[in-house]
Amino acid sequence: MNAGNPPGLDLERLRAHLDRERAGLVRGPLRAGLIEGGRSNLTYTVTDGTSRWVVRRPPLGHVLATAHDMAREHRVISALHPTAVPVPKPVLLCEDESVIGSPFYVMEFVDGTPYRTAEQLAGIGPERTREVVLSLVDTLVTLHSVDPAGVGLGDFGRPEGFLERQLRRWGKQLAASRSRELAGIDELHTRLAKALPDSPRPRSSTATTASTTSW
Repeated sequence: MNAGNPPGLDLERLRAHLDRERAGLVRGPLRAGLIEGGRSNLTYTVTDGTSRWVVRRPPLGHVLATAHDMAREHRVISALHPTAVPVPKPVLLCEDESVIGSPFYVMEFVDGTPYRTAEQLAGIGPERTREVVLSLVDTLVTLHSVDPAGVGLGDFGRPEGFLERQLRRWGKQLAASRSRELAGIDELHTRLAKALPDSPRPRSSTATTASTTSW
């Protein structure tokens, strides 16, 4: 991390906004760095030398409609944080694009190791890998046991017809962002459409969670 501005994040304007909205939260000069490895929204770690936070914002440049909704992410995290689901504590949501150039939200930093590749898991050995995988399954079980209505997400998204709607969206997003020919991609879309099962009505947060995957 450094004191300069990483791409897409103006630390001076961020600090001024935090001082206005959460007076006393920041106690020193801000330093920030871009967290690498993501595939969608930009994620930064920010520190004042004492505390650490994470800032999320949409990617720079062209953004596909509905694909990078910061308020949507913030709402889900805010609803799940009081439950047993391990999510960071939300700090604030800002939808004023004049602050850093786009909507963004801030949450507390949670230390940990993200495992993204098989090579990373190979490095920790089979026993530890099994623990990591079982922890993932346990967390999904905990998540799916949450009643959406009980945490204020009863009206979140439209679970009915989700699969059909998602496939249509992927097709439109592919057409809008196509920059080269990808062998088999159109055939894949056609085969998925033919094999698509009906979307069941949700009885837990499973469909609520799935409806956020377009981020």
